[in-house]
Amino acid sequence: MTRLAGFSSPFLLGFDEIERALDRVSKAANDGYPPYNIERIERDAPEGDVLRITLAVAGFTREQLEVSVEENQLVIRGRQADDKSRLYLHRGIAARQFQRTFVLAEGIEILGADLRNGLLSIDLVRPPLERVIRRIEINAED
Repeated sequence: MTRLAGFSSPFLLGFDEIERALDRVSKAANDGYPPYNIERIERDAPEGDVLRITLAVAGFTREQLEVSVEENQLVIRGRQADDKSRLYLHRGIAARQFQRTFVLAEGIEILGADLRNGLLSIDLVRPPLERVIRRIEINAED
């Protein structure tokens, strides 16, 4: 893998995982199905910022959709089987499968998922960051 210009600085140490995540995201961004929105939901939420990902999954039932978190990725899969008992005169709506992946930042939690009117909405929360200052003792040779 070639290093991205922004991560080649000697002051950025230990960001290899982020570089790999950006590489995965750039490869997955080429597939436009299903279309999706990401929005910030205004709530008086003490737990932090609430984000909502909404995917257009018309024609999929709840049983044909799967939402999971695998390592630090939100993975949404849809599987439809072809109905062999139907005889189509014209077929413009294909039964298809998809997998859409979103890389999650550390600490993001999934609040839940909801399917309504062909739209799958997944709410996430990003807890506020706590500022941590840790003093490092300096050892000296005597």
